[in-house]
Amino acid sequence: IAQLMSLIINTFYSNKEIFVRELISNSSDALDKIRYQSLTDPSVLEAEKDLEIKIIPNKDDNTLTIYDTGIGMTKADLVNNLGTIAKSGTKSFMEALSAGADISMIGQFGVGILLGVPCC
Repeated sequence: IAQLMSLIINTFYSNKEIFVRELISNSSDALDKIRYQSLTDPSVLEAEKDLEIKIIPNKDDNTLTIYDTGIGMTKADLVNNLGTIAKSGTKSFMEALSAGADISMIGQFGVGILLGVPCC
């Protein structure tokens, strides 16, 4: 994990297109999660019926806010799954990078979620 975190901090944050793409992908996953949950519990859509991702640039503050109306990971989800996700995909991803794979392929290894954890 330490090797991946170093890679994320030193490489992905400097590749802004990849970083933003992965954050939007995480938002899309959150929308999928609420959409799936609404099949058995329609009440989850009562507060917000519109499933959307908003990207809000702020030139004055030099920030980009990515907002979604989905369901994110709970603390229990993070504790139970994040290490497993990272362990399973990290090794394969690091091996692919060593073999010359493009760094933009992070999402294909299931470790893109790690991009958002340190910054959000």
